[in-house]
Amino acid sequence: MRLVFMGTPEFAVPCLEHILQAGHQVCAVYTQPDKPKGRGYALTPPPVKQSAVKHGIPVYQPKTLKDGEALAQLQELKPDCIVVVAYGKILPPEIIHLPGKGCINVHASLLPKYRGAAPIQWSVINGEEKSGVTTMFMDEGLDTGDMLLKAECFIGADTTSGELHDRLSDLGADLIVKTLFQLEKGDITRKKQEDSLSCYAPMLDKQLSWIDWNKTANDVHNLIRGLQPWPVAQTKFTGKTLKIHKSRLAGPFGKQPGEVVSLRPFLVCCGDGNAVELLEVQLEGKKRMAAGDFFRGHPVELSTILGG
Repeated sequence: MRLVFMGTPEFAVPCLEHILQAGHQVCAVYTQPDKPKGRGYALTPPPVKQSAVKHGIPVYQPKTLKDGEALAQLQELKPDCIVVVAYGKILPPEIIHLPGKGCINVHASLLPKYRGAAPIQWSVINGEEKSGVTTMFMDEGLDTGDMLLKAECFIGADTTSGELHDRLSDLGADLIVKTLFQLEKGDITRKKQEDSLSCYAPMLDKQLSWIDWNKTANDVHNLIRGLQPWPVAQTKFTGKTLKIHKSRLAGPFGKQPGEVVSLRPFLVCCGDGNAVELLEVQLEGKKRMAAGDFFRGHPVELSTILGG
């Protein structure tokens, strides 16, 4: 089929690559504008643009889709279908309804659960045991269109959002190829979403990263792994910010929430009396390191209270 692909981050790259390998004609790629990155604030193209340029595909990077310019371009391109994967912009109705075979979105959750911008992270933060990807026809709502195909994967007790991101990215790449194959054959079934089963996964905010040690050990551990690699869970340690990159659940200790109850291993008690083991930490201004290495340069006393 003749396609236009819309996507921006690394998550979307395998989808674009698999679509090309399947023999579809991608006549254009739409992605977010280049952004300054690094210490020198050099303009850096998004990962999808880098992939498109490698394959010689024309790239468009409009600041908005609402001024009519993108619509005019797409009318000239005449795609059979538009594929949207983590593009980061809302498509106006006139673009959604432009291609004859519709706009297909790859969403990183098992819809209707976790509609919104951060489904991967909230699945982990909320302690879900499984996740997946869903392809759907786009409509004018927020991830509310008719579902097409799904693929599931399990979330381990220590799986981080970053690890789940990579697995779902690969799952999505396989699923979009299957979806396009069935769409082209005219052999695909639409299924309406049941709104009563939906929940929203809002964009992450750095304020979310502060650990509340009064919560259960499960909740604290899920927050730590759910905010990895960004924005990273954090707490206060002797007046400084301590980022916690990796943890695992430990046993019951019955001490105060936030109290350091062991140094080797580095155990902190939570509100339900159970502890989490801090495996990798990073004090403000310092590098990320294993907890054992952290103790060599930063003496910690038992009964120290984290947070506050």
